[in-house]
Amino acid sequence: MKKKIALIFGITGQDGSYLAKFLIKKNYLVHGVIRKSSSFNTARIQDVYQEPFVKNKKLFLHYGDLTDFGSINSIIAKVRPDEIYNLAAQSHVAVSFENPVYTANVNALGTLRILESIKHNKLIGKTKFYQASTSELFGNGKYKIQNEKTPFYTKSPYGSSKLFSHWIVKNYRESYNLFAVSGILFNHESPYRGETFVTKKITRGLSKVYLNKESCVYLGNLYSKRDWGHAEDYVQMQWKMIQQKKPQDLVIATGKQYSVKFFIEECCKFLNWRIYWQGTGIKEVGYIKKNKKKRIIIRVSKKYFRPNELSQLKGDPRLAYKNLNFKPKHNLKSLVKEMMTYDIDNMSKFN
Repeated sequence: MKKKIALIFGITGQDGSYLAKFLIKKNYLVHGVIRKSSSFNTARIQDVYQEPFVKNKKLFLHYGDLTDFGSINSIIAKVRPDEIYNLAAQSHVAVSFENPVYTANVNALGTLRILESIKHNKLIGKTKFYQASTSELFGNGKYKIQNEKTPFYTKSPYGSSKLFSHWIVKNYRESYNLFAVSGILFNHESPYRGETFVTKKITRGLSKVYLNKESCVYLGNLYSKRDWGHAEDYVQMQWKMIQQKKPQDLVIATGKQYSVKFFIEECCKFLNWRIYWQGTGIKEVGYIKKNKKKRIIIRVSKKYFRPNELSQLKGDPRLAYKNLNFKPKHNLKSLVKEMMTYDIDNMSKFN
């Protein structure tokens, strides 16, 4: 039986690495696109990475860039994949305010370049396409819970760039009969989460505090609320979306919402710390008591507030759970435990 071929843009990222491993277990031949760099950024896929000379390879890496149509088109023409997953992006919301043009070039036009390449190489009817959409599309609308019918109202250049991608996927699906879907994924975390994202800043920072490598962690809005899932669960949902008989955009979420402060408290519980809160606004601090002394471990900094703050997101995943016959195996407590264990182990290796 001929093995399916998958091409992953963003294979070295959090989602890309989990997806690559998942597909290899399903006996796919997996091709991944990485950017040319002086350092080889394959740490997240190191356990499945194979040297070029290895026989019966299951993982193949190609140099490419979403800002370069030539490299994208060349890779797709060579690989002729059955499935393409676009998980690559400039995905940090705060950075998108500082670099909006680059964000749009990668996130919006990058998606268009892939779609055009599928069409250019006459792969419509053969290749299925998955686009990583985002809950940032919803912004701070009047709806307390967001589903497939909730109007979009982006609050950042990142969200706006992803909105273009979301609609251009729908446009190509309806105009050219391309099997293309967008998964509107709410926040999803893991030990592989990038270090600039708030959950990773918390778990990594508190691990350093625990090991006496730092005195405290500086954060932004402690009252932002998010729907946090696990990337390992969500990449399986991505794969299931592409296996549907008919393409359908779906919200991928847990349906549960927690504040940044609650996430911190769960991390402290893992460390057997009781955290106390004092003050308000940027003067609010979180502290623990050690030897009857107050030790401040959380401080608030203006530096980490967005220009256009998004206060709360909560997804309604019922349609996805029903249509894809799937429920996540992780919850927030197990996610915190996994991330904290990973970061403490990692931090312990360095003096």
